[in-house]
Amino acid sequence: MGEPLELRPVAEDDLTILERLTADPASTGEYAWFGWRDRGHYRRRWTENGLLGEDGGALMVCRGEERLGFVAWSRRQPTPASFCFTMGIAMLPGARGKGYGAEAHRLLARYLFAHTTVHRIEADTEVDNIAEQKALEKAGFSREGVMRGCGWRDGAWRDGVTYAILRTDPPV
Repeated sequence: MGEPLELRPVAEDDLTILERLTADPASTGEYAWFGWRDRGHYRRRWTENGLLGEDGGALMVCRGEERLGFVAWSRRQPTPASFCFTMGIAMLPGARGKGYGAEAHRLLARYLFAHTTVHRIEADTEVDNIAEQKALEKAGFSREGVMRGCGWRDGAWRDGVTYAILRTDPPV
């Protein structure tokens, strides 16, 4: 069966993986290539706070010593009296399609519920990204609705779908 998946803080030598998964069109995957971006973004944030802060962060997805990708979250404040986290994932090409994404989503939700007071965690993806939708559902997230024309990618506006999990939802 192999070693279990785990999340851990990003180390300096992991930054090349984050850069590859967000700035290399051969690695990002069809639904995550948004054009050339600031390659130094993660390095500056890592130097500042190790990519862990009050308003969000990133953790590596690993199986033993093998680095598979990363998960990230950021704070969103829908009302003046509340906030939620929105999360995302990026897996290396060789780690896709093996169920690691669902487990990584589940682990991040458990981590955030255990170590913050957040009640709601959201995740958005394109309506055509069926693999990500299945991973979110396996991780216990519920599909909430379609957002028409919410994202620009590859020269066109794309529809998205929102998923969420609440602290009070049954564990998966």
